[in-house]
Amino acid sequence: MAGDVNLPSIQPDLLSLGPLARHLVSGRSGKPDGFQMKLFRASRLPRTLPALAATLLALSAPALAAEEADAPRGPAVTVLKAAKSCFANIVEVSGIIMPREETAVRPERLGLKVADVLAEAGDNVNAGQTLARLNLPEGGSINVQAPVAGTISVSNATIGAMASGKGEPLFNIIARNEYDLVGLVPIGDLAKLTVNQPAAVRVIGATADIEAKVRRIAPTVEPAVQLGQAFIGITSNRRVLVNSAARALIKVGQSCNVAVPLTAVQYGSAGTVVQVVKRQRIETKRVETGLMSGGQIEIRDGLTEGEEVVARAGALLREGDPVRPVQAAANTGGK
Repeated sequence: MAGDVNLPSIQPDLLSLGPLARHLVSGRSGKPDGFQMKLFRASRLPRTLPALAATLLALSAPALAAEEADAPRGPAVTVLKAAKSCFANIVEVSGIIMPREETAVRPERLGLKVADVLAEAGDNVNAGQTLARLNLPEGGSINVQAPVAGTISVSNATIGAMASGKGEPLFNIIARNEYDLVGLVPIGDLAKLTVNQPAAVRVIGATADIEAKVRRIAPTVEPAVQLGQAFIGITSNRRVLVNSAARALIKVGQSCNVAVPLTAVQYGSAGTVVQVVKRQRIETKRVETGLMSGGQIEIRDGLTEGEEVVARAGALLREGDPVRPVQAAANTGGK
């Protein structure tokens, strides 16, 4: 019978068990001792199934290997896309606040005593305003008036003291409240300055900047230090302390290029480099840097817009290392 199960290796032992065993082995139906046995047929697998399984396994192996190769490996690194940005070209000038012009106030007549003092140092006065009164020998008095408007920087007037027409003045006035920040500029930056360029002056201790302009540039430099003088003109109604230290920020132009965070740039014996991620591997690029502002640095050469840059470059990442790039949040500056 086509569906009989043939177990030759165990038949001799089973025959001794009697008619029931013989029926189990042969698969033939019978009625030994009133027990009815149904016929079970052994199923046969197609002969082509093993070959088909082997073929499927062979075909799937390269795909599995490719998936393993493409799977993210290595440490996670924060990356951001290099984007274009404009940087202001700023020249900084540090120096001292000085009066542009001081006017000395003296009486027209000599040998008169001061009878009354009507103004003090630090007062803002108008042109023609009475500052003091002097007693005349023949009786009466004369007024000492401010020749210009401005701020009194020095007052030497004392009641009862003699007013001199040639010696120490009674008052010094900063004419029209005009000041200069007088500072020294490196010769490389001096050539970038021109008269009337806008500037913002930051006085030490002040809470806000003061608007100013480049007023004058010295035609010579100090030979020993190669620094030249620049005069940044300040005209302000705000109180400015003479001889106070200050710094002027002068915008001389701007430059627009690819920008990256300062933390993305490495400096070493090999030069200035940034690390980018390509095909999930580290690639080191040598770059030329430019201006800096707000935690960003200009990349003038060596990097193109849109490249994925490692936000925090470090010595632990080397050329060719596998990494898992994680896009940084907007405006993180490499944090």
